[in-house]
Amino acid sequence: MSYVPNAKRYDEAQFRRCGRSGIVLPPVSLGLWQNFGGADVFETGRAVIRRAFDRGVTHFDLANNYGPPYGSAEENFGEILRKDFRDHRNELLISSKAGWDMWPGPYGIGGSRKYLLASLDESLQRMGLEYIDIFYSHRPSPDVPLEETMGALAQAVRQGKALYVGISSYSPERTREAAHILKSEGVPLLIHQPSYSMLNRWIEEELLSTLEELGVGCIAFSPLAQGLLTNKYLNGVPENSRAKAEGSFQKDFLSEGNLKRVRALNEIAKERGQTLAQMAIAWVLRDKRVTSALIGARNVEQLDDSLDAVQLLQFTTAELHEIDRYAQDVAIDLWKDAREGTA
Repeated sequence: MSYVPNAKRYDEAQFRRCGRSGIVLPPVSLGLWQNFGGADVFETGRAVIRRAFDRGVTHFDLANNYGPPYGSAEENFGEILRKDFRDHRNELLISSKAGWDMWPGPYGIGGSRKYLLASLDESLQRMGLEYIDIFYSHRPSPDVPLEETMGALAQAVRQGKALYVGISSYSPERTREAAHILKSEGVPLLIHQPSYSMLNRWIEEELLSTLEELGVGCIAFSPLAQGLLTNKYLNGVPENSRAKAEGSFQKDFLSEGNLKRVRALNEIAKERGQTLAQMAIAWVLRDKRVTSALIGARNVEQLDDSLDAVQLLQFTTAELHEIDRYAQDVAIDLWKDAREGTA
């Protein structure tokens, strides 16, 4: 049976302005970093994307090396677009990125013009698209002149292969430099994608104020701290969890100190009538400078739980003070070295 989108998908949908641009994003966007690759069940990912769109999610975020294997998330997403969303492309805001490793050799990683533009061409081919809405520099590359990296993003826009450009995991200082270079190219910086959660609060110190000053949007990835800020680990480590798999989730994330914080935060969430994941997403969105929270979802049930966060975004002053007792940086920022130029 062919997919027919929910006719009422926009009736209660919310959107937030992306910086000072003309673009709005849903408060919760769907990222395909995990669970949508060739090693995953295609129809499960397809059902999640359908459900997200039916609930008013218009923004889907990818990268060249999402999978596994690398590239397979874009391939699968392209297949879903062809099967289900051929007539709805103009309702979707699709992003992809390049910067981390993608193919062997010196031209398959970093911020060179050669790598970024070649990768963009491959991403478009995998997804079957003529253009993407946002193309990101996925990470800073200190060994590449920033003028070259930003020049490649601007060239992608001039070629009609991207409508907007963004950066991810850039420091406040480098963000300013990137925005200045792009402005000189006649292409504004639309958005920054940093990691941000109750256990990883680095952007509060300077980045958010920098983005506000520049008029740049912010989409926070890993708001659930890769699943740590959910009910998944409250009573041990499930067999099918990311902590059991080989990947970005490190075993020391599950220290007893971290788990005590998570359990305390879970009690606050219960008092609010939310799941821990819902409160974690709402907390990220408490600051209007954060345009959207970028989530992943293993299945439709997880997706629905996360999307229901928008039903209660307000916090009392007392709640925020109580949360701050436990919501502190706990060394889970895997992207710090890249941001500081040591990766």
